[in-house]
Amino acid sequence: MALAENSYGKSRVRVAKLKRHPDHNDFCEWTIEILLEGDFESCFVGGDNSKILPTDTMKNTAYSQARNSSADCMEEFGKELVTFFLDHNPQVSAARVALSEKSWQHLPVGGELHPTTFVQSSAERQTAEIALTRGGTPSVHSGLDDLVIMKTAGSAFAGFIKDSLTTLPEAADRLFATSIRARWNYSSPAGSFPVLRSKIRDILLNVFAGHISKSVQHTLYAMGEAALANVPEIEDMELMMPNKHYLLADLSRFGQDNPNEIFVPIDEPHGTIEARLRRQG
Repeated sequence: MALAENSYGKSRVRVAKLKRHPDHNDFCEWTIEILLEGDFESCFVGGDNSKILPTDTMKNTAYSQARNSSADCMEEFGKELVTFFLDHNPQVSAARVALSEKSWQHLPVGGELHPTTFVQSSAERQTAEIALTRGGTPSVHSGLDDLVIMKTAGSAFAGFIKDSLTTLPEAADRLFATSIRARWNYSSPAGSFPVLRSKIRDILLNVFAGHISKSVQHTLYAMGEAALANVPEIEDMELMMPNKHYLLADLSRFGQDNPNEIFVPIDEPHGTIEARLRRQG
């Protein structure tokens, strides 16, 4: 029997970094997962740990590299980490680092951003995954998670299959709420990952707001299509958009009408719609 594939590492490594400037501070908070692949069969098969870098050391490496890092975003920091692990561990053939960033922003006070006070107004997280194989160059994938948005007009769902188990009525004007998870791969070196991320995020939101939606699938495709059309640095776009249902409340038993104004939020179960779009050719 042979060991086909293996990896090991450290998950949920939390790092907060404060950059102090004369007139303001910058703050970021990352959660990191580190995974290494390599020549570890002797450990799995025979219990020989001589080629094993402890996962506790991986955690400490993340802290130490954060202190010495010149990176201005998590994609660049991830590249530093995977390079460090390969440079210092000849038994490692590939390293992968996945990061997510919480949304801390300077607090607006009196019409201006306070230089040293921050607010976390959303559960949205920015994400990145960096992988490096020995002898290669780092691959970078970026994304975002838990971007919760809603539109209260311009959304319908009709013309679907109806059978003996169908109870859902057609809707010409419904609430459309979702929590976007997006991933994209870069096809060319990016000058600034934060600038590209912000541009992609704005495109996704603008299309969602203006699109006359016939289904979640319909809007998801329009969003991904616009991102690929307007950001040549990316080669594909993966989107997952759960349909967070808001069901029209039946007030007829109380002798009241409901002109599409009172709804019951339903978190579970919810529809799950996902797709990956890529450039042709």
